Amino acid sequence: MLVRESMDGAPVDEAKQKQALKRGALVGALVVLLAVGIAYRVIHGRQPQTGIEHGNAAPGFKLPRYNGGTVSLGELRGKVVMLNFWATWCVPCAAEMPLLTRLARDYESKGFVFLAVNEDEPRTAREQVDVFVAQVAPDLGKSVVFADEPTTLNYAVEDLPTTYLIGRDGSILESHTGYRPESLLRREVESALGK
Repeated sequence: MLVRESMDGAPVDEAKQKQALKRGALVGALVVLLAVGIAYRVIHGRQPQTGIEHGNAAPGFKLPRYNGGTVSLGELRGKVVMLNFWATWCVPCAAEMPLLTRLARDYESKGFVFLAVNEDEPRTAREQVDVFVAQVAPDLGKSVVFADEPTTLNYAVEDLPTTYLIGRDGSILESHTGYRPESLLRREVESALGK
């Protein structure tokens, strides 16, 4: 009896079986990836609202300032406020901080307030911010405030940097996570100041 062999020397029927198994494994992997993607979209699409969506009133806070004293959202009513949750160890935070301090300087006279809400470990935060201000952003000191747990929870901060733009009436105008280009931030601030 003559047995045909595939190119690798295996009998033809065995080669077909191996190929079918490989195809089946590939199809199975694709199905699993598709299911994971669908599950991700469903979970993220059904997350409960946090109360900090655009147009809602921004949660109040009273936070200690780096240079002494405190600041509250209530006392900033009538101004456009940018809250930027950050940490000294966060690379995208460090990259955007010089441009955020530039925005603060450029728009402060028009009613803009920038608050850099530091999320470093409370026991070492002051020392970490001292080093950061000295080495990375000398103009940042007047804008730094220290986060507390209620504020972090109220603003649903999970990733750094997280930024909120709050309108003169205390409502949330914009929010985003991650680094944003200066041109986009300027447009958002100018739009908020024009309202």
